[in-house]
Amino acid sequence: MSDPARWLPYRSGGGALRLYCLPHAGGSASAFRSWIGTVPGVDVRPVQPPGREGRHRETPYAHMEDLVADLAEVVLADVAESGGGPYAVYGHSLGAMTAFELVRRIGAVGGPQPVHLLVSGCGAPELCGGLEGLTPIRDMSTEQIAELLRRLGGTPEWLLGNQALLAMVLPPFRADFTVKENYRYVPGAPLSLPVTALAATDDPRASVADAAAWEAHTDGPFTLRTLMGGHFAALEQADVTRKHIESALRPWALSAS
Repeated sequence: MSDPARWLPYRSGGGALRLYCLPHAGGSASAFRSWIGTVPGVDVRPVQPPGREGRHRETPYAHMEDLVADLAEVVLADVAESGGGPYAVYGHSLGAMTAFELVRRIGAVGGPQPVHLLVSGCGAPELCGGLEGLTPIRDMSTEQIAELLRRLGGTPEWLLGNQALLAMVLPPFRADFTVKENYRYVPGAPLSLPVTALAATDDPRASVADAAAWEAHTDGPFTLRTLMGGHFAALEQADVTRKHIESALRPWALSAS
């Protein structure tokens, strides 16, 4: 099994309920580092996939199945280390797709289910996949990818204009979009846990209607929350997102404390 310390580099130890946070394409664990200690009763645990930051020398994944198989082992070991306490999973954009497939993988191997799945910046799984009409990321030049990042938003212009920094960002972005482009949703039984979806009103990649379609993927309670803004609204308005997370997880965070 992969070293859990590499996958979970930031650990606060506070909070009785663990929340595993999965980043967007090209993102890293540091996207959620500032969240640690800000959600009452919740131990925020950012996930660090290979190919970025402290794991930049490691080969990133190309297929969702391989990613979630290894990540499921890490999460289950970490949950066991906590004494089997409650946990939840949150993901943004590609991280939402990964979170959903992670929960399905954990269920398939008979592991304890999370108490809640939270997603943002992503429509229901059957609506996900590569960006329609675009050249595959693996075939794009650096300039083409920079322009794509500019259109998607969330990447500062000072970084896009710096060739040295851009060279550091592109490998994980290419890798993550390869995962996204290779992803094919396989229909299955709905989840049996609560799901909360956060949708941004002006997200060109995941409309509010796309986010509402998550309801069909659970037999448990479903909640749809909306935020003003674009694709990265959930991260740019972190205070609002954390309040929604706190509300969703409060019953378990309180009972576990």
